[in-house]
Amino acid sequence: MTNFQPFHIVTISPWPVTLSISVFLCMIMSIKMLHSISFKLMLLISVISMIMCCIQWWRDVIREGTFQGTHTNKVCYGLRLGMILFILSEIMFFSAFFWTYFHSSLTPSSEIGMNWPPKGVDMINPYHLPLLNTIILLTSGMSITWAHHSLLNKMYTSCNKAIFLTIMLGMYFSMLQYIEFKKAPFTMSDSVYGSTFYLATGFHGIHVIIGTIFIFISFLRLNNSQFSSEHHFGFEAATWYWHFVDVIWLFLFISIYWWNF
Repeated sequence: MTNFQPFHIVTISPWPVTLSISVFLCMIMSIKMLHSISFKLMLLISVISMIMCCIQWWRDVIREGTFQGTHTNKVCYGLRLGMILFILSEIMFFSAFFWTYFHSSLTPSSEIGMNWPPKGVDMINPYHLPLLNTIILLTSGMSITWAHHSLLNKMYTSCNKAIFLTIMLGMYFSMLQYIEFKKAPFTMSDSVYGSTFYLATGFHGIHVIIGTIFIFISFLRLNNSQFSSEHHFGFEAATWYWHFVDVIWLFLFISIYWWNF
């Protein structure tokens, strides 16, 4: 007897197991590489394996929601709740970086001369590339909102243009941040200031790259007619994630770049 219910009973999948193994190997190889460069190839293999598992798992999720019709309203509610909890976990993740930065800057220890930034460390001018990157991210936040509202109003051509603009702005941000890191007057090994600076801004840069890829996949799905004004959670999740990246950058710009300049 068929049991009609709104939930999706997922079929057996190899990806949770294979991805867990890949992540575990990636972590072990990363630690090993800190002690010996000979583990570089194994680290590369584990990273490629992890990426391939993610691609194929997400491919299956797209197929289930788009072609098999398993993403009912109940399932979409669960996906939205999951995305909200994921973003909350990311907020806690970055909170640790801000906690470290403020702990070191508000009460600088004697080991760094009780100065912040430590003597000999020249800060990056916040009114140069950091300010430009702030404008870029804020503009991209407006363009992704434009795309979302266009999709809700069935203006698919306008949505397409806005998503493409967001992708370009995200790539431009990453390029400028790379230039900033290359030209920075200090390195990650320059006391606790260099460590916390590169840790916080570097992880944010990784999130920008991930968000850009997220939006690019949504762009491809939109062009394949996989989104409608009523059913587009994949793009909605990308929008939420991008706004989270925007807000985190504002806190980074104010606290790490501008505050002590």
